[in-house]
Amino acid sequence: MSKEKQIIPVKLGDRLELTVETLASSGDGLCRHEGYTLFLPSGLPGDVAKCEIVKTTPRFGVASAIVFYQQSKDRVEPPCAVFPECGGCKIQHLNYDSQMAFKVQSVIDALERIGKIKIPVPIESVPAEKALNYRNKGSFAFGPRGGKPRIGFYKQGTHEVVDSPTCDTLLEPINAIKEWVRSLMQQHRLSIYHEKNHKGLIRGLVLRHSPETGESLLGFVTTTGDFPKGFPEQLLNRKALIDLGIVGVVRNINNIRTNAIFGEKTETLWGQDFLTDRLGDLTFQLSLTSFFQINPFQTVKLYDCIKEWVLQKPGSVVDAYCGNGGISLWLAKAGIGVTGVDESAASVDDAKESAKRNNLPNCRFVQGTFERFLEDENAIGSAQTLIVDPPRKGCSEQVIDAISKMKVERLIYVSCNPATLARDLAKLTDYSIKAIKVIDMFPQTAHVETAVLLERT
Repeated sequence: MSKEKQIIPVKLGDRLELTVETLASSGDGLCRHEGYTLFLPSGLPGDVAKCEIVKTTPRFGVASAIVFYQQSKDRVEPPCAVFPECGGCKIQHLNYDSQMAFKVQSVIDALERIGKIKIPVPIESVPAEKALNYRNKGSFAFGPRGGKPRIGFYKQGTHEVVDSPTCDTLLEPINAIKEWVRSLMQQHRLSIYHEKNHKGLIRGLVLRHSPETGESLLGFVTTTGDFPKGFPEQLLNRKALIDLGIVGVVRNINNIRTNAIFGEKTETLWGQDFLTDRLGDLTFQLSLTSFFQINPFQTVKLYDCIKEWVLQKPGSVVDAYCGNGGISLWLAKAGIGVTGVDESAASVDDAKESAKRNNLPNCRFVQGTFERFLEDENAIGSAQTLIVDPPRKGCSEQVIDAISKMKVERLIYVSCNPATLARDLAKLTDYSIKAIKVIDMFPQTAHVETAVLLERT
């Protein structure tokens, strides 16, 4: 028997009055019309608006607000001049207390609806002290505009670059360096990479800054080719770079048709290929491509939380997806033996160098996928705690199966995606949840960082 075709009660161009019931996990307002789900970007719970239907699918539609008849009591004036056109900070028009409540509710909804998990403990929220000017890294896209470079972030759901001289979530030196680079690019008419015809030199700009040391690292992502005559001389002017706090200028070569930012080869154009950062009593070496938490102020709170949980029952630790070793080094500083594992060679090199700088011989690092690391039956050894901090896609089936077999007493799962967190926890039936913290690493955005402590039952 053929499946009954669902009747969509709206069509493109229809105009109707909608009431926003709640926020979806994406940060968009969620409305319903005759049982049909409609998303309203920049809508907040309590908004009532005349809207136009701009997209329909069998499961949901998207509306655009024409005029608001009533606005949410939680709405505030967003600081950004290109909101909501820029898709980066989708909930900056929501007051901060409500942002935190939304993020906690996102975790509750994911655990209950996706994981079918009955949450056994209260969820603790850890709000940010700095809701703006907190990001230590900016990854900028480029777009041509009448011979002038357009530099910014992508419009939601597109690869159209929204240009802006500043981003309020970035540490201020990053904005200043970006605008200095823009002026040089405009002066020397650098060609911008086009995704469709795969031509052009400049693909992206990545800037890192440490608020503790004041150091900045400037990185270009380009295709193979030469910079125009005169540009390198001005770019690598020693006085200008030192005045801007730049300690190194590097170039990453990416010739592949891909959405991935970086290619495999990085070369140093001036100075060093890393910056030095500090968290607490630790110093870190950060290269352009290595992973590090983007909110240093909240990172300390996350690391302290993990340390507190580990010290409840001391023992050695395996830190999977360790990036540049931030968690591993933080625990090693407290006297805990740690093995960190990460697929990125650049991240592991940074982690090893940071361990030497901080004189932490009780911390070792292994380069490779965690799946391959687990092929050695003795890899985990006598570790009491396993920490996993996977990318947004969560843990692979191989890792989930291995966790169940290795029988470590405690598991700490750090997640940036409530949906995959819930999916993975539902599979770990040998473990029970003992604590959950939502730590706001990304104020003004719908991104949610969660730390979960589990113990083997």
